[in-house]
Amino acid sequence: MARRHVVVLGGTGFVGRHLVARLLQGGDRVTVLGRGRGADERAYNAKRALLPREASLIEGDVSDTDFLAAVLDDADAVVNLVGILNEKGDRGEGFEAVFVGITDALIAAMKRMQVRRLLQMSALNAGRGDSHYLQSRGRAEQHVRCSGLDWTLLRPSVIAGPGDGLFCRFDRLLQLSPALPIGRADAKFQPVWVGDVAEAYARALDQPASIHESYDLVGPDVMTLAQIVRLTARARGRHRVVLSLPNALGKLQADVGEFLPGKPISRDNWRTLQLDSVSFNDDLRKLGIAPTSVESKLDEILAGC
Repeated sequence: MARRHVVVLGGTGFVGRHLVARLLQGGDRVTVLGRGRGADERAYNAKRALLPREASLIEGDVSDTDFLAAVLDDADAVVNLVGILNEKGDRGEGFEAVFVGITDALIAAMKRMQVRRLLQMSALNAGRGDSHYLQSRGRAEQHVRCSGLDWTLLRPSVIAGPGDGLFCRFDRLLQLSPALPIGRADAKFQPVWVGDVAEAYARALDQPASIHESYDLVGPDVMTLAQIVRLTARARGRHRVVLSLPNALGKLQADVGEFLPGKPISRDNWRTLQLDSVSFNDDLRKLGIAPTSVESKLDEILAGC
């Protein structure tokens, strides 16, 4: 029997690396598409080093339908993990280009090459609220739903794992000061373990019943932002004070963070924070996965920071 060929956009990213390893373990042939547009050998080698040697890596303009069609020639399924958390400026154009533009190019390429199976990364609250991030995610979801393809949408809360942008980000900030001021300290999340997210994609690929379904991917524990910060500090043996800022100061913090190197918090992050990232749907279990407690994995997470 021929091995299934899965093409993964964004396969060198945080979730992608775990998914690629899981698909290879399951016997699939995997091609990763990277967003490289030039002949930068050093950058290519750095990405290549992130992947198992059994995976193929092809770089190009993933917003170009012709490029995508060429690499989908013998694909059986496509996973779109391409995403960003911040954009240049605050007009929504960066999010629109990545979430909607690339998704539209991919849909067109899949139709041209008659590849029907698509698994699309989205987010809890996609299409809700005022943030450019969530609104662009929502538009991408709608385009996938109307594509005529055999799609599945996966919508995680914040994803936790070694080297993540949640616990590891706060771990770095907590090294700098005995007190950490944060806005929307009462915002709620259900952090989901990155291994569970990768497993969800793999199982959805294997289950025809997942076609035309969306799955909220959340962990078993609801945590406020303040609890996440305190948990991170305790795991490192640090005694830190979490200062809960009133909304006016939280927004001001985001206004300032918009212009700091690396955007530790942006205006659009602030708008996203106005909605709790939680779900009452037990969708991991629908895929046969027992949700992992992120707190039980905290030592492993911080070891990778």
